[in-house]
Amino acid sequence: MLEKANEYIRQNYIDEKEKPLFHVTPETGWMNDPNGFIYFKGLYHLFYQYYPYAREWGPMHWGHQVTEDLLKWEAYPVAMAPDQDYDHIGCFSGSAVEADGKHVLLYTGVSQKDGKEIQNQCIAIGDGKTYEKWQDNPVIKGDIMPEKFDRKDFRDPKIWKKNGRYYCVVGNRYEENCGQIVLFSSADYKNWRYEKVLLRNDGKNGDMLECPDYLEVDGYPVIICSPQNMHAQKYEFHNGHNSIYIIGDAEKEISDFAWEKKRNLDYGLDFYAPQTTLLPDGRRVMIAWMKSWDARVMTKGQKWQGMMTLPRELKIKDGKIWQSPVRELEKYKKNPTIYTEQKISGQMSLDGINGRVIDMTVEPTNVEGREFKVDVAHNEEYTTTFTYYPEKHQIEIDRTYSGVNADVVCVRKIEIAEKHHAPKLHFIMDRYSVELFINDGEQTASVVIPTPLEANEIIFTSDEAATVNIEKYEITFN
Repeated sequence: MLEKANEYIRQNYIDEKEKPLFHVTPETGWMNDPNGFIYFKGLYHLFYQYYPYAREWGPMHWGHQVTEDLLKWEAYPVAMAPDQDYDHIGCFSGSAVEADGKHVLLYTGVSQKDGKEIQNQCIAIGDGKTYEKWQDNPVIKGDIMPEKFDRKDFRDPKIWKKNGRYYCVVGNRYEENCGQIVLFSSADYKNWRYEKVLLRNDGKNGDMLECPDYLEVDGYPVIICSPQNMHAQKYEFHNGHNSIYIIGDAEKEISDFAWEKKRNLDYGLDFYAPQTTLLPDGRRVMIAWMKSWDARVMTKGQKWQGMMTLPRELKIKDGKIWQSPVRELEKYKKNPTIYTEQKISGQMSLDGINGRVIDMTVEPTNVEGREFKVDVAHNEEYTTTFTYYPEKHQIEIDRTYSGVNADVVCVRKIEIAEKHHAPKLHFIMDRYSVELFINDGEQTASVVIPTPLEANEIIFTSDEAATVNIEKYEITFN
């Protein structure tokens, strides 16, 4: 099955000009959750849920790409295919660790027995390019958990090593409408024991907790997960599948976490299943699937579906996670255009402020009216609008006219955390996406747009006088 997948990719090559410049996309077909994000033998490795044969989800393989700088990615051969009895339904999400100089992938193998789906955790061991599944898989069976813990919804292991011992967290379902994150430990990554429940939701805030990640940021333990089927809670959480984090107790070896302390990770329209890794220089970096399960946002004739966010550096400040684009992006910023104390009245465009692969910061210093707008990927037919409402302390995202041709969510409102001044808006655009970092990353919003590339204007609008500072760079690998 591996060779079949790799041959299909070779025969169905998609021109890179049809894709984003620096965001990870599938070579062909479908992509979802990031998996196995790790630095190993001089390269950053990113695996992902992958179905090469169609633009829709199918039996899950593991795609594989590598990079030296987190921006210029190179596709490697498909790492895993669902070709064993214990994973014949799919090789679901997982993670990676370096062990004894080897590259170990820990993933969920999905199988079926007597008409019932079963999910267990398996390993594959490799050299950074080719991988062999362990002869004694699965290595973590649901049977080692307490009786009421579900065996069907038991997936997405995240592995790490601490003080000479391996740990992993796995998403699980407890009773019908209650998700939980379960902790396991091992001396050798092959023989595991159940430890405890790290987090259990209350059944009122979604159910299954997918893609858990246990990490440390600035000395604080953090749990990240993606609850399914949540209800909107004002501006903090939206309907459907969310991604949240909780900061734990720095005094404990392995922290517990309080569900009521949950916070949103991204306030945009397209963000799910984030995973982090620790870089050799100590930075904690996160990447996520820039898509929603319920949204189909593609250009006409697009031959692939799904992409990843820009990798983001994480910091803790004022009891919250702040995110910023990886600093490696700085070396690809060229041809600056800068406006200082620029007056905006009515609708205006500015010389040199345009493009679809750009880094642009818009910082209002004075907004006298009731709204200030930035329209990107704009022309007479298309636009995506970011509106700041000073009196409400809100930002509204609207991609209604971006070229969406399906019945998907197009508008989202964000309550700005910092209310004492107008927000600093940092836009990263890469052809078919916009990532907004608000107030140096105190909040973020990720949005996919299917707009034709000829729509490259940027328009500023203020219903009354506004003054702004603008700094725009092209992003190029040339």
